Amino acid sequence: MDHRRQIQEFLASRRARISPQSVGLPVAGRKRRVPGLRREEVAALAGLSVDYYIRLERGALTNASDSVVHAIARALLLDETEQAHLIGLARAGQATAAPSRPRRTPPAAIAPQLQTVLDALVGVPALVRSPTLDVVAANPLARALYSVIYTDVRTAPNLARFTFLAPQAKQFWRDWDRVADDLVAHLRAAAGATPYDRNLTDLIGELSTRSDTFRQLWARHDVRAYGRGTKHFHHPVVGDLDLRYDLLEPAAEPGLTMITYTAEPGTTSHDNLTLLASWAATQNTEQEETTPTRPSSRRD
Repeated sequence: MDHRRQIQEFLASRRARISPQSVGLPVAGRKRRVPGLRREEVAALAGLSVDYYIRLERGALTNASDSVVHAIARALLLDETEQAHLIGLARAGQATAAPSRPRRTPPAAIAPQLQTVLDALVGVPALVRSPTLDVVAANPLARALYSVIYTDVRTAPNLARFTFLAPQAKQFWRDWDRVADDLVAHLRAAAGATPYDRNLTDLIGELSTRSDTFRQLWARHDVRAYGRGTKHFHHPVVGDLDLRYDLLEPAAEPGLTMITYTAEPGTTSHDNLTLLASWAATQNTEQEETTPTRPSSRRD
């Protein structure tokens, strides 16, 4: 990913969505050839010279002061998440020397203590995902909930790869459009914060090549932060589940996110989640019964 191009496309996409009327600018004069604000209008709103703003939008933002970056954020009406993304883009380019080749980060893993916490959440599906949306850990109920993504036990399943490439994804996610939009917005924010992450670059390249929808969503440059909400599943065994999710960031595991799912008591989703727990217990029992035991080497 070209970092300067990320800056240019993000700023261009943000000003394209703002009408002159919405920020109190006159619209009389020559016909507008581009949607939204022109560069000179953003410069005026931010209190910058036109030439300077043009240089910033073309990638020189990495040399701008904090006050200039914040002025641009105000001019473009960025929300808190978008402003953090813009700052991340500016500061990510200030590294003394970008690596000559993208770095490949090691596979994410969690401490045994966190796995113990996951397993202790009885009746609550809980998982841990990496910044690249790999599911690096899960408790038994979460594995049952996401059973459709556990097709290869050799690698951690990836939520984005499943969502955009797996044929069954649109049936599993009843709100597929929103899930897809949220996942791309998450990856876009991650790319701004860590532009030289090899795993992230490889994932984005793969999805851009293999999914037209991903490529279209990626081109929008949307970034979004969400800590809680509701997801709508269709599980192949127990049917529909409307589950509230909450995101937590364990202080001892930087970069990883823990997600828990709960159902409202007295609802069909709660009943189906209970049924899912029973099914998961049955699956675990069957697996234990079919796992061969190693003969003891002890001699009496």
